[in-house]
Amino acid sequence: MKKTYKVGEVVTGKVTGIQPYGAFVALDDTTQGLVHISEITYGFVRNVEDYLKVGDEIQVKILDIDESTEKISLSTRALQDPPQNRIEKKPKKSLQERVNESDADGFQTLKEKLQDWIEQSGH
Repeated sequence: MKKTYKVGEVVTGKVTGIQPYGAFVALDDTTQGLVHISEITYGFVRNVEDYLKVGDEIQVKILDIDESTEKISLSTRALQDPPQNRIEKKPKKSLQERVNESDADGFQTLKEKLQDWIEQSGH
C-alpha cells in the first residue's frame, strides 16, 4: 500500500542523491522528493554537500505535491528558526532632534533676506 503524504507534513527521509541544485530524499520505498538548494537552510548555500550527505536521515517538511508529475518539494529550512537580524536598527530621530539650532539661524537669515529680494525685484 502506497503511503499518502500531505502538504505541511513533517516526515523523516533518507538522502539518496546529491545534485548541484538540491538533494533527493526517499520518504519510503516508493516515494522520493527533492530538497531544492534554496530550501536547505537560511542564507546562501554554495555546495549542497556542505549540509547533506547521501545516507543521512533527515527531517523534512513537505512544501508541495504535484499530483500530475508526482513530484514532491521538500524543505529542511522550513524546520529551522529564521536568523535574527544582525544589524540593529537605530531609532529614527525626530525632526526637532535632527535640526541643529545654528541651522535654524541660517534659515532665519534667509527669511529676512527674502522680503528684501521681493522688494528689490519690484513686486
